Amino acid sequence: MQPVLNVEDVRKVERALTREGVSVSELMHRAGNAAAQEVMRVSALGAVCVLCGTGNNGGDGWVAAEDLLIAGREVVVVSPVAPHEIRSSLANAVANSAVSAGVPVVVGPSREELQELLKGVDVVLDAMLGTGYHGEPRPPFDMWIECVNQSGLSVIAIDVPSGLSAQTGHARGGCVLADETITMISLKPGLLADEGRDACGSIVLAPLAEQSDRLVIEADPVAWRVETADYVEVMPTPTLNCDKYSRGSVLVVGGSGRFPGAAIMAARAAARAGAGYVTLAVPEPLVWLAQSHLLEIPVIGLPAASGATFSEEGVELVEELAGKNSAVLVGPGMGVTTGSTSLCSALLECDVPLVMDADALNCLAQLTSYRLDNFPELLRRQKPVILTPHARELGRLVGLKDTPPDSLTSVLEAARRIVWADGGSELVIVAKGTATACVSVEAALLPKPGPAALATAGSGDVLAGILAAQLAMQAGNDSEDYDGALLAAYACEMHAYAGQIAAQNKGSRGVIASDLIESLGLAADALEDRLLGYGQDGSTQSSPNS
Repeated sequence: MQPVLNVEDVRKVERALTREGVSVSELMHRAGNAAAQEVMRVSALGAVCVLCGTGNNGGDGWVAAEDLLIAGREVVVVSPVAPHEIRSSLANAVANSAVSAGVPVVVGPSREELQELLKGVDVVLDAMLGTGYHGEPRPPFDMWIECVNQSGLSVIAIDVPSGLSAQTGHARGGCVLADETITMISLKPGLLADEGRDACGSIVLAPLAEQSDRLVIEADPVAWRVETADYVEVMPTPTLNCDKYSRGSVLVVGGSGRFPGAAIMAARAAARAGAGYVTLAVPEPLVWLAQSHLLEIPVIGLPAASGATFSEEGVELVEELAGKNSAVLVGPGMGVTTGSTSLCSALLECDVPLVMDADALNCLAQLTSYRLDNFPELLRRQKPVILTPHARELGRLVGLKDTPPDSLTSVLEAARRIVWADGGSELVIVAKGTATACVSVEAALLPKPGPAALATAGSGDVLAGILAAQLAMQAGNDSEDYDGALLAAYACEMHAYAGQIAAQNKGSRGVIASDLIESLGLAADALEDRLLGYGQDGSTQSSPNS
């Protein structure tokens, strides 16, 4: 796994490195060296334009420019001020060193001059604004960013694309759209989510010092980026000695007259994701509709209230059905009514692994007056429970109904309010977003995200079905000693693989939820093949959209 540090914690690591004998000057030279090496690796030939700011990020760029010149590359630096006018003493020193070595400099070019200059180079190295920058780019950097993005050139960003917040992943004004970002010491949350996913391109990590790994861990990472090999621990054991019961059974409880399809899709997804036996429980008026779509899945009707929603009278039957299954999924399309809230409360009391999705989360929010973190006893149980909120649902659970979390960092903070209040290892929150976080009391794990094709109605119902299937398979194999957050991340990665396969078959904008379901079997096999490959030869291939 790769640790992810908040920007402020990266600064703490930098200060710790200086205490261990690696000076700030040495860090700047190592960062510049790493950037220059990456430019030469990506583009063996061709001229390079280095756009430098006036801070330490600009200093990294000046060091890289001098290294590129020494290596025989044609290079030019663009600076907003003359090198001797740079206020940062360290950046001033490396800038003047580069000039003394013969690096040519263009100071404060107009838009037309910069556009003309860029026509004569092959690669742009972005060293304008670093991780400490926040807000909206000011002149001349706003104009430089526009010129770079319009140039069509290959772009490598040092530490973070200029204009992007390395902490939040937001870009209030324009930001550089890089082909690659070489980031220093540790991954940062803003690189992995929201605008960061478009802006960063591929991400290369430069630790800068042999002490970095240890100091980053000591800094208490805000999250961990999961690598494919990590899933070996929770991968279902390949075996021919199995039957439908050993693969686990799932009960899906959901659906209403308004949203009958959500529960049907969740049940199909659970079956396609590997569960050996799936049962769907819906309000009685929906049985015929569900049966017409589910030839392989038994459908049970529960007492219904108006609008073909669940009635409180179905609680006893739901409890009985739950006790006969390896895992339960509740929530898809069920609506928020007195009956659905009663069913959710009853299932929380059942001794069975549970996934609560969609309207089950809204029922929880209402039960707790929109402050689930104030009612930790509601989620304390012996068996695992997974909540699957998107940002707005998460906001409703923690009293942020009108101002839901809007960045990966704030999502992690909100999810931790719930898991830390609960304090038990059985609870996992799968906070869905551009970078989904699987948060437990021990850690927050970030599976590699899937393609934009996953952003379609019903995609969350499919993920909920996958999660329930994974819980059921663990229970079916009598396995209770597993990392719940890692298992949830494994399900998310399967979801991502399915999205990639579906996009290949249907086009990036043509995927609908049923396409994801039909791709799940192939996705599970592909992920399993990669994991078995890791076990055999240590391969380090990355997953889709890494």
